[in-house]
Amino acid sequence: MNNQPIIHLEGIQILQSGRSVLADVELKINPGEFVYIIGKTGSGKSSLLKLIYADIPVKEGLAKALGYNLKKIKTSETPFLRRKLGVVFQDFQLLDDRTIEANLSFVLKATGWKDKNKINQRILEVLEEVGLISKLKAMPHQLSGGEQQKIGIARALLNNPEVILADEPTGNLDPETTNGIMKILLQINKTGTTVLMATHNYNIIHKFPGKVIICEGGKVVTSSNKLD
Repeated sequence: MNNQPIIHLEGIQILQSGRSVLADVELKINPGEFVYIIGKTGSGKSSLLKLIYADIPVKEGLAKALGYNLKKIKTSETPFLRRKLGVVFQDFQLLDDRTIEANLSFVLKATGWKDKNKINQRILEVLEEVGLISKLKAMPHQLSGGEQQKIGIARALLNNPEVILADEPTGNLDPETTNGIMKILLQINKTGTTVLMATHNYNIIHKFPGKVIICEGGKVVTSSNKLD
């Protein structure tokens, strides 16, 4: 197995609107890990994910993700990085004016898929993975919040990413639905996909243990395998 970290940050400062959100960030994520990033709202969890996703520029320090140097990454390279990353959002971000099938097809076409049969096949595969093939022709508004988030996960899986970045994926969901989402993410992780999940829900971490990274007071203050 590759011993190189899949994500490696050293001496990073993250700025938002000219204000330092996180400073002196040191972070190593190894292939196949399930990692929680925890902290209060505004502590920098989402900013950290955006930096890995090349949505926030890196000005100093060392920042590597999936073989890309985030400090030197060109605009033309960003889509290739993002094909290796699946992103799951708290607010689902589905396109309301089209079916689930069309939502997923849109992403595949936007990332270079051309063959209609392969597109249709991949859509069925990811929907099966989240248990929602029956919703293929449904519109987003016909789905519950939990179902919409499962579609969000299916969308993140479309390009067989090496890493899933999940930003508060259970933030708007009840406990029972949250358990269902967590089981899907853990199942994805078991297949070898690295999962990095930002959350402020400590109950999840107690119920589904993983490596824990804490954003607090403008720092990434600890990295451990359990929450005390």
